Amino acid sequence: MHTSGIIRRLIPAAALVLLFAPAAVPAHAVSKEMVELQTQVQQLLDMVQRLQSTLDTRMGVLQHLAEQTADAANQMTTTVNALQQKLNSQNEAVGGKVDTISGQVQSLNDSVDELKARIAKLDKTVSDLQAQIQTMQTSMQQQQQPAPGGAPQGQPGNPEQPQAPGMPGVPPGGSAPDAQGAQQAPPLEETLQAGVRDYTAGRYQVAQGEFEDIVHYYPMDDAAGTAHFYLGEIANAKKDYATAINEYNALLEGFSGNGKAPAAQLHKGYALLATNKRDAGIHELRLLIQRHPQTPEARAARSRLNEMGVRFTATPAH
Repeated sequence: MHTSGIIRRLIPAAALVLLFAPAAVPAHAVSKEMVELQTQVQQLLDMVQRLQSTLDTRMGVLQHLAEQTADAANQMTTTVNALQQKLNSQNEAVGGKVDTISGQVQSLNDSVDELKARIAKLDKTVSDLQAQIQTMQTSMQQQQQPAPGGAPQGQPGNPEQPQAPGMPGVPPGGSAPDAQGAQQAPPLEETLQAGVRDYTAGRYQVAQGEFEDIVHYYPMDDAAGTAHFYLGEIANAKKDYATAINEYNALLEGFSGNGKAPAAQLHKGYALLATNKRDAGIHELRLLIQRHPQTPEARAARSRLNEMGVRFTATPAH
């Protein structure tokens, strides 16, 4: 730009020289030197004009290159921004997939733990049945052993003569020895309904005995899972959170299809939080949402997690 300014100032000066040079000298004094001077000035003007044209052309090229560079920079900025957005989206997608896989793995682990617990409970039940059968066989063998007089124990020498109460081998009341002290199992449905009524009325002591009878006499029935739930509720009302959690676990591990399972899992989570086991309680609430997402208990769990400021990503339950 500095050279261009100088050229612009030279052009008028050269023009003035061409204009006034002949007037400054008399016509009769025009010489060969003046003609040469005018020729040189004209050549100078031509050179200046060519230089100006060359500069203008180069400036145009530079301006065009600058515009191309600016356009390329803008395109590069747009491309980088688009790439950054794509990377961010991919990172979020990968993060979501990682959360999903983690949730699925955790659900699988929980299912395996639940299956192990049910197998262990089944093994215990089989062992108890085997012990009862062995006890019954031993009792029958003892009854069939002959008495010192040669007759079977509990029968007189004359098999046709019945024994009366108070005679040897027969206890008072005329009942057989193996029936002595035996207890009859209470009716299942009536006992369960009575337990629920007593629990609702606040008679926790009576209700606890009724629910314990159901667990004792009907350990494999689904009603036993309901009884475990109410036993947990009774313990929870007494702030005996450890016992409550054990009862809820008995329902969740042995009777996962029971209708009280969502409520048991929700109250188990609350009990864990009440005992300052924050991580375990949060895990239990998240597991409830995954397993029973459309239940009122799941909505209550979401509300509790929101109050605690815990982020929850829904994942499919297995």
